[in-house]
Amino acid sequence: MSQTSGIPGAHALVAKGVTKRFKTGRSHIEVLKAVDFDALHGDVTMVMGPSGSGKSTLVATLSGLLKPDEGSVSAMGEDLWKLRPGQIDRFRLDHCGFIFQGFNLFGALSALQQVTIILKYKGFAPAEARARAEIALAEVGLSKRMHQRPSELSGGEKQRVAIARALAKEPHLLFADEPTSALDGENGQIVIQLLQRAAKSHGAAVICVTHDPRLEAYADRIIHIEDGRILDDRRTTPGPGAAKTPELIGA
Repeated sequence: MSQTSGIPGAHALVAKGVTKRFKTGRSHIEVLKAVDFDALHGDVTMVMGPSGSGKSTLVATLSGLLKPDEGSVSAMGEDLWKLRPGQIDRFRLDHCGFIFQGFNLFGALSALQQVTIILKYKGFAPAEARARAEIALAEVGLSKRMHQRPSELSGGEKQRVAIARALAKEPHLLFADEPTSALDGENGQIVIQLLQRAAKSHGAAVICVTHDPRLEAYADRIIHIEDGRILDDRRTTPGPGAAKTPELIGA
């Protein structure tokens, strides 16, 4: 992987006045209320808030998964929601990595195949796709498990496969929605260290939605959202766990 996929401190994404409503019966519920948001290359930004606060909806609008009713999203210099649907799909493939709490792995594929298939879609030749996939799995400590299928992996290992799949693309934007909610303390810490490394070693703008207070120590910025509005937005002084890029996890 390249050392950086973006200039640290530069804006990867800027959203203005993002509003999203959902219809329920005859009425509409406003889930996002004119939200302004930005994310920098090299930063881990935690978006925190109670269930129903709008944080997952915000990430969906920022990443091209859910069109807002009002407002704009500029990502990697593109006015995201002025692109055609096919162009948005290509933007996500080229620039975005996604990590979800449900892992979203294919049951019939090995860990290596889970990563390789995404790289083939991106246009890499089979040999290069495999080589990149092996590097990504080694980086998350799964060199000895790369031929196992999801049914043969623990929850923490499955999440690391999902992270390797996202990182192998060298994303400029990495979106993580509750990535540690199904994991124990040790595996949760490994996951957030990997997200931090994506920002610090590869220059990604990492946007992580979470309830997990353990993750705050690794954040460069913490945003609290409630009832569709950002209540607090502060940069943090990195704690001891975030003082340096963590060492590679042993295979």
